[in-house]
Amino acid sequence: MKLGIVGLPNVGKSTLFNAITNAGAQSANYPFCTIEPNVGVVAVPDKRLDKLAEIHNPDKFTPATVEFVDIAGLVKGASKGEGLGNKFLSNIRECDAIVHVVRCFENNDIIHVEGSIDPERDIETIDLELILSDMEILDRRIDKTQKLLKADKKYQAELDLFLRVRDALDLGKPARSVSCTEEEAEVLSTVDLLTNKPIIFAANMSEEDFSNGIETNERLNRVKEIAKSQNAAVLPICAEIEAEISGMELEEKEMFLSDMGLEESGLDRLINACYSLLGLISYLTAGKPEVRAWTITKGTKAPQAAGKIHSDFERGFIRAEVIAFDDLMQCGGSMAVAKEKGLVRSEGKEYVMQDGDIVLFRFNV
Repeated sequence: MKLGIVGLPNVGKSTLFNAITNAGAQSANYPFCTIEPNVGVVAVPDKRLDKLAEIHNPDKFTPATVEFVDIAGLVKGASKGEGLGNKFLSNIRECDAIVHVVRCFENNDIIHVEGSIDPERDIETIDLELILSDMEILDRRIDKTQKLLKADKKYQAELDLFLRVRDALDLGKPARSVSCTEEEAEVLSTVDLLTNKPIIFAANMSEEDFSNGIETNERLNRVKEIAKSQNAAVLPICAEIEAEISGMELEEKEMFLSDMGLEESGLDRLINACYSLLGLISYLTAGKPEVRAWTITKGTKAPQAAGKIHSDFERGFIRAEVIAFDDLMQCGGSMAVAKEKGLVRSEGKEYVMQDGDIVLFRFNV
């Protein structure tokens, strides 16, 4: 999963990026990789995987990972190259989803580029830049489709769809707001539109807001209203808290979060929200050689899930031996006990994988 982080300058975007990439690397004992100065890879926190590692003491421990791409703060005119915006926007076209950090906190020491705190205006500014950038991309695709249409009338439906989306962009609406059939959504996904990507508004609030109760922050409520109109998700977060806990040991971090009335860190909540938004789940494989999490889309059938490990597994799929994580834990983590109790199931090609399935694939090529 690859997430692009956007936002205006001085909204806490880079503070959040630095905190979560550092925290993610430490808490999951996964090496933090700096692929580029603005890209960080973190492990997906998964207590089920940790428990399996305790049981198997594997030679290799491989959690699922999330790649965060942090681009420089966007400014008005970014789509036209202001502040190197266009170059940075191209960096997040490959992302699966966008995390838009919106400033909802007061701090006189941190100057807002517009001179005041206004989530609606800030969201509108970023949305407009993404829309203008998308118009350029879509116009090129429309031109290409119009040329194809002269040779083959089958492209008419495709052109009609693109023109419908173009009309929405003209009205300042994101591409994701356009109602599409499944077939149309598939066609639209072939155009790399930023405003067609799922989006989470990360409402960056103060530590005081979290202490007093986030519902007291009126700006958060305004962000929620905007998100509702855009079919987007909202995640209240505090970059300041994330920065504080990023260097803590696990026990110290849990105690700190508990004192704040929080069960999970912002990173954990962000990853969970993105998994939900993108319709992703994890299945697990476990043994002495390796304990590993594999990310798949909800609704994936067993052979296609096996193909995530290796194409031969899918091609020569025979069956999947499956047990739910909770069922295995009820047996003290013993696969032998689980088999005696009949909890290990033999599933065929039509089995739809479930989150937390522990699987052994049988195949023959």
